Formats: sequence, C-alpha cells, structure tokens
Amino acid sequence: MDTRAIAMGLVFALMWSSAFASARIIVADASPLFSLALRFLISGLLGVLIARLLGQSWRLSRAQWYATLLFGLCQNALYLGLNFIAMQWVEAGLAAIIASSMPLLVALASWALLGERIRPLGILGLAMGFAGVALIMGSRLSSGVDPLGVLLCGLGALALTFATLAVRGATSGGNFMMIVGLQMLVGSALLFVAAPLTEEIHIALSPRWIAAFAYTTLVPGLAATYVWVLLLHRIGATRAATFHFLNPVFGVAIAAVILDEHLGPLDALGVGIVTLGILAVQLARQPAPAPAPVGDG
Repeated sequence: MDTRAIAMGLVFALMWSSAFASARIIVADASPLFSLALRFLISGLLGVLIARLLGQSWRLSRAQWYATLLFGLCQNALYLGLNFIAMQWVEAGLAAIIASSMPLLVALASWALLGERIRPLGILGLAMGFAGVALIMGSRLSSGVDPLGVLLCGLGALALTFATLAVRGATSGGNFMMIVGLQMLVGSALLFVAAPLTEEIHIALSPRWIAAFAYTTLVPGLAATYVWVLLLHRIGATRAATFHFLNPVFGVAIAAVILDEHLGPLDALGVGIVTLGILAVQLARQPAPAPAPVGDG
C-alpha cells in the first residue's frame, strides 16, 4: 500500500466518521428522511455536473449500472435512511460504533456465504470485535438507550455490508464521479417517495442546521464517497476496508468534541476492543506476500 493510498484512507475515515455528528444535528431540527433525500439530490446533481465537466459519461456498463443501483438502494436509502431515523434517539457516537461493525459483518458474510477462508487472526478479530460491540451495547442498554434506535442502526449496518459486497462491480471501467452522483440520485428518488409516507415533513432553519446540512452534503456525502470509490479501485476492497478500524475512534471522538457526548469507561474499553478486532480481521484478510524469487547464487 503506497503513501497516497494511506493518505486517502485516513482522509476517508475522518470524513466518514464525522457524518454521524452532523446527522445528529440535522435530525434535531428536521424530518430525517426528507433531509436525507434533499441532501442526496444536491450531492447527486453536483456529482453528475462535476463528472460531466471532467468528461465522464453516464453510459456505464451493465455491471456498473447494477452495482450503482444496488449501492444507491442499500447504502443511501437503507443504511443512511435507517441511521438518520435512529439518530433521533441514539447518540452519534453509538451510531458510529454500530456502523463500524460493518467490516466484521463483511468478513463473516464472506466466510459464510462466499466460502472465503478465515485465518486464526481473523477469527480472533471477529470474536474481539463482536465482544466489544456487545460490551458497549450492554452498557448503553442498561443506561436506558432506545432499543428501537439500536435495532435500526443494526439493520443499517447489515444493508451497508451488502452494499460493500456488491459495490465491487462499480469500480471497473472508470467514470467514478459519475457513479457517485448517480447512486446518490437513486437514493434521493427512493427517499423522496418514502419520506411523505413515513414522517411529517418539517425543517426548522437555523445557522447550525444550515451549516450541518451543507457540511454533510459536501464532505461525508460527496467527497468521502468519491475518495472511497477511488480507494477501492486503487487498492481493492479488502485493503481499503482496513481503514474502517479507525472509524470507532474517530466517530466517538468527533461526537464527544462537537456534541459533548459522554464517553464512559466501558464505552472506551469497548471502542478499543472493537478497533483492535476490526484491525485484526482486515490484516488477516490481506493476501499473503508472494515468495521472493530465488537468485542464481
């Protein structure tokens, strides 16, 4: 993994983790699904416009269209839709921790459904990761966290897992910014249908809400997704997913600084265990280095 890929991964992890704090601010003053649909509409149109200015085409291959539609449904409409609803009741740091279990779920699904072998380090990482999540969940549930919000975050993580497994087809053939813009427009269309059917639409405009909405539209929404697609193309899904081990730490830290969310001793211990578990799983999934050629002596 080269220096540029490492820098891209760090930037992506920081941007992705910051989305939970800004989303928490947004749903405090507006209906969640309508806000998310509006965000995707703006991000998607900007993405398509930038792609056209870069000379990219929306004539995608069949595999790219399939992955783009699936990604728009699973990540944007389901994962983020469920998380936006849940964050009316669940703290941003907890939502970030649940979402960060995605690499563990990807590894588990790859083993159970795709027949991928798991090394002993990966098995240890899975056990640690899920134990850390269980520790945090037990601590939060005993302190009165909303179980419905936790369930919605968990379902969102499953949708994100499926999207991650399905997105591989969208990284071949170029047109990366166009793919980013189109999959956001897919999510926007679905959420604009769901919003009036499931919620009372309202937005209480304030400088804080406008700033959070603009930030989440441009940074976690557009920039982070574009960097992620580029990273998938540059180093592959397995290596790129390694950077998700930073998300529990970044997500909790940003929520504590921006929203003044409390972090108890069990939470800190659980975050540490989850982080190490995700790292172990991803390191175990790295391909073994090829043996060095034997010289002539």
